[in-house]
Amino acid sequence: MKRSAINHLIRSAQECFAAHHWALPSNARWDLTDFGLGDWKKYGLVLVNLAEEPEYCEKLMYAQQGMTTPSHAHKKKKEDIICRWGKLAIKVWAKHPAQAGNGLVIIPVNHEPIEFNSGAIIELEAGSRVTLMSGV
Repeated sequence: MKRSAINHLIRSAQECFAAHHWALPSNARWDLTDFGLGDWKKYGLVLVNLAEEPEYCEKLMYAQQGMTTPSHAHKKKKEDIICRWGKLAIKVWAKHPAQAGNGLVIIPVNHEPIEFNSGAIIELEAGSRVTLMSGV
Protein backbone atom coordinates (compact mmCIF):
# COMPACT_ATOMS: atom_id res chain seq x y z
CA MET A 1 0.00 0.00 0.00
CA LYS A 2 1.44 3.36 -0.97
CA ARG A 3 2.00 6.02 1.66
CA SER A 4 -0.30 8.39 -0.26
CA ALA A 5 -3.14 5.84 0.02
CA ILE A 6 -2.46 5.41 3.75
CA ASN A 7 -2.53 9.17 4.29
CA HIS A 8 -5.73 9.47 2.24
CA LEU A 9 -7.51 6.81 4.33
CA ILE A 10 -6.38 8.38 7.60
CA ARG A 11 -7.56 11.83 6.44
CA SER A 12 -10.87 10.33 5.32
CA ALA A 13 -11.32 8.68 8.73
CA GLN A 14 -10.38 11.90 10.56
CA GLU A 15 -12.89 13.89 8.51
CA CYS A 16 -15.61 11.31 9.14
CA PHE A 17 -14.97 11.25 12.90
CA ALA A 18 -14.93 15.07 13.02
CA ALA A 19 -18.16 15.31 11.00
CA HIS A 20 -19.83 13.10 13.61
CA HIS A 21 -18.36 15.05 16.55
CA TRP A 22 -15.85 12.44 17.69
CA ALA A 23 -12.88 14.17 19.29
CA LEU A 24 -9.78 11.98 19.05
CA PRO A 25 -6.84 12.17 21.45
CA SER A 26 -3.80 13.93 20.03
CA ASN A 27 -1.67 10.83 20.61
CA ALA A 28 -4.08 8.28 19.12
CA ARG A 29 -2.30 5.38 17.42
CA TRP A 30 -3.49 4.68 13.88
CA ASP A 31 -3.34 1.25 12.23
CA LEU A 32 -4.38 0.32 8.72
CA THR A 33 -4.77 -3.24 7.57
CA ASP A 34 -5.80 -5.23 4.55
CA PHE A 35 -5.52 -8.42 6.64
CA GLY A 36 -2.57 -9.54 4.52
CA LEU A 37 -4.80 -9.97 1.47
CA GLY A 38 -3.18 -7.25 -0.64
CA ASP A 39 -6.45 -5.53 -1.58
CA TRP A 40 -7.07 -2.63 0.79
CA LYS A 41 -9.87 -1.18 -1.36
CA LYS A 42 -11.89 -4.34 -0.69
CA TYR A 43 -10.51 -5.50 2.67
CA GLY A 44 -9.21 -2.30 4.22
CA LEU A 45 -9.86 -1.24 7.78
CA VAL A 46 -8.62 1.84 9.63
CA LEU A 47 -8.25 1.50 13.39
CA VAL A 48 -7.67 4.15 16.02
CA ASN A 49 -6.22 2.41 19.07
CA LEU A 50 -7.39 4.27 22.17
CA ALA A 51 -6.43 1.59 24.72
CA GLU A 52 -4.58 -1.65 24.21
CA GLU A 53 -3.97 -3.66 27.35
CA PRO A 54 -4.10 -7.44 27.94
CA GLU A 55 -7.38 -7.16 29.85
CA TYR A 56 -9.00 -4.35 27.89
CA CYS A 57 -8.84 -2.64 24.53
CA GLU A 58 -10.80 0.12 22.88
CA LYS A 59 -10.66 0.86 19.19
CA LEU A 60 -12.55 3.00 16.75
CA MET A 61 -12.86 1.33 13.38
CA TYR A 62 -13.47 3.06 10.08
CA ALA A 63 -14.35 1.33 6.85
CA GLN A 64 -15.63 2.85 3.66
CA GLN A 65 -18.72 1.50 1.95
CA GLY A 66 -17.89 -1.77 0.22
CA MET A 67 -14.96 -2.65 2.49
CA THR A 68 -15.20 -6.06 4.15
CA THR A 69 -13.50 -7.35 7.29
CA PRO A 70 -12.66 -11.06 6.84
CA SER A 71 -14.15 -13.60 9.22
CA HIS A 72 -12.27 -13.99 12.45
CA ALA A 73 -12.81 -14.71 16.13
CA HIS A 74 -10.98 -13.80 19.30
CA LYS A 75 -10.05 -16.76 21.50
CA LYS A 76 -9.73 -14.89 24.78
CA LYS A 77 -11.78 -11.73 24.66
CA LYS A 78 -15.31 -10.64 24.13
CA GLU A 79 -16.01 -7.74 21.84
CA ASP A 80 -18.67 -5.03 21.79
CA ILE A 81 -19.26 -3.72 18.30
CA ILE A 82 -21.25 -0.51 18.16
CA CYS A 83 -22.46 1.05 14.94
CA ARG A 84 -22.03 4.78 15.49
CA TRP A 85 -23.44 5.92 12.14
CA GLY A 86 -24.50 4.38 8.87
CA LYS A 87 -25.24 0.67 8.79
CA LEU A 88 -23.12 -2.36 9.65
CA ALA A 89 -23.66 -5.99 8.65
CA ILE A 90 -21.98 -8.77 10.67
CA LYS A 91 -22.11 -12.46 9.77
CA VAL A 92 -21.99 -14.75 12.82
CA TRP A 93 -21.31 -18.46 13.28
CA ALA A 94 -21.84 -20.85 16.14
CA LYS A 95 -18.30 -22.18 15.60
CA HIS A 96 -15.36 -21.45 13.33
CA PRO A 97 -16.83 -20.66 9.87
CA ALA A 98 -15.04 -23.62 8.26
CA GLN A 99 -16.63 -25.96 10.84
CA ALA A 100 -19.89 -24.13 11.41
CA GLY A 101 -22.40 -26.24 9.56
CA ASN A 102 -25.83 -25.79 11.03
CA GLY A 103 -26.45 -24.65 14.52
CA LEU A 104 -27.69 -21.80 16.58
CA VAL A 105 -25.82 -19.01 18.29
CA ILE A 106 -27.17 -16.60 20.88
CA ILE A 107 -25.88 -13.07 20.38
CA PRO A 108 -26.80 -10.11 22.59
CA VAL A 109 -28.08 -7.30 20.37
CA ASN A 110 -28.62 -4.09 22.34
CA HIS A 111 -28.21 -6.21 25.49
CA GLU A 112 -31.08 -8.54 24.51
CA PRO A 113 -30.04 -12.15 23.75
CA ILE A 114 -31.29 -13.18 20.31
CA GLU A 115 -30.98 -16.60 18.70
CA PHE A 116 -29.52 -16.68 15.18
CA ASN A 117 -28.84 -19.49 12.75
CA SER A 118 -25.15 -20.08 12.20
CA GLY A 119 -24.10 -17.99 9.18
CA ALA A 120 -26.83 -15.37 9.72
CA ILE A 121 -26.16 -11.72 9.01
CA ILE A 122 -26.96 -9.24 11.76
CA GLU A 123 -27.69 -5.77 10.39
CA LEU A 124 -27.03 -2.93 12.80
CA GLU A 125 -28.44 0.57 12.50
CA ALA A 126 -26.65 3.57 13.98
CA GLY A 127 -26.68 3.32 17.78
CA SER A 128 -27.09 -0.47 17.85
CA ARG A 129 -24.56 -2.89 19.30
CA VAL A 130 -23.72 -6.57 19.41
CA THR A 131 -21.63 -8.36 22.02
CA LEU A 132 -19.54 -11.20 20.66
CA MET A 133 -18.24 -13.64 23.23
CA SER A 134 -14.82 -15.19 22.73
CA GLY A 135 -14.83 -17.79 19.98
CA VAL A 136 -17.83 -16.30 18.12
